Amino acid sequence: MTNETSVSNFILLGFPTLRRWRLSLFILILVIYILTVAENSFIIIIVRVSQQLQTPMYFFLSNLSFLEIWYTTAVIPKMLETFLTTRTTICLHCCLVQSFFHFFLGITEFLILTAMSFDRYIAICKPLHYTTIMTRKLCSLLALGSWSLGFVVIFTQTVLLLKLPFCAGNIIDHYYCDIGPILKLACSDTNLVEFLGLLGTVTIIPSSFLLTVVSYIYIISTILRIPSSKGRQKAFSTCASHLTVVTLFYGAVLFMYSKPTAHSSFSLNKVVSVLNTVVTPLLNPFIYTIRNKEVKAALKKAITK
Repeated sequence: MTNETSVSNFILLGFPTLRRWRLSLFILILVIYILTVAENSFIIIIVRVSQQLQTPMYFFLSNLSFLEIWYTTAVIPKMLETFLTTRTTICLHCCLVQSFFHFFLGITEFLILTAMSFDRYIAICKPLHYTTIMTRKLCSLLALGSWSLGFVVIFTQTVLLLKLPFCAGNIIDHYYCDIGPILKLACSDTNLVEFLGLLGTVTIIPSSFLLTVVSYIYIISTILRIPSSKGRQKAFSTCASHLTVVTLFYGAVLFMYSKPTAHSSFSLNKVVSVLNTVVTPLLNPFIYTIRNKEVKAALKKAITK
């Protein structure tokens, strides 16, 4: 028999070394969150109302924007609380729900980005067959498959987390309920949960990354064979935004979760994770629309109406 105390609440440390700037950081993150929700909502609305944006690329983009709204909403509100209070608590089940949605939406984003790279591959490498391959039915299946697979991968791990007893303290050295810091507080064997997390990581992330890389190898080789420089520039501009987003997202995630374990240090990961949970969702709408003539034309037409 061991003397175990059941934990029902966790304390999120947030960024204790930045306490002196907590008010400034609160205002900054709040503004970023409001802008992120507004920008991604704008993309969803403009794609919905504009006839000229009823294409597979913008269908996947609106899926990505919808995902980004909830991805940030799952994390940032509690993050803002860590700047306002000296002791930010979150109930055990609330913590696991937050962790579930964070990773469910994160995995889904990998898959949506992979579907978008496939769309760009067909558009550039097989333009004459684009309309017959990228049908509404196929786009819907790719989107539904991305959401469903993301849910299934994380749901199993979350169910196992619910069964773990927590008695090794209740302080999470993070601004949200990351799986790694949660596992450090468990007082029973976490090998199965860690194995499932590692299995999901090494199957979803590398496979989606590999498919994206292969797509872009074909895309770039096709673009280089275009005789005119104007044609090459036009072809590359159709996938430059997606390539930029993929680089930002995969770079940060591969750094943080390539070796998930309950016994690693999370100091640097905590800082890098801000890139994915705060910065990237803010930048994505800008990256996809700032040089996009179709979106600008659709917005101008909508305003005129």
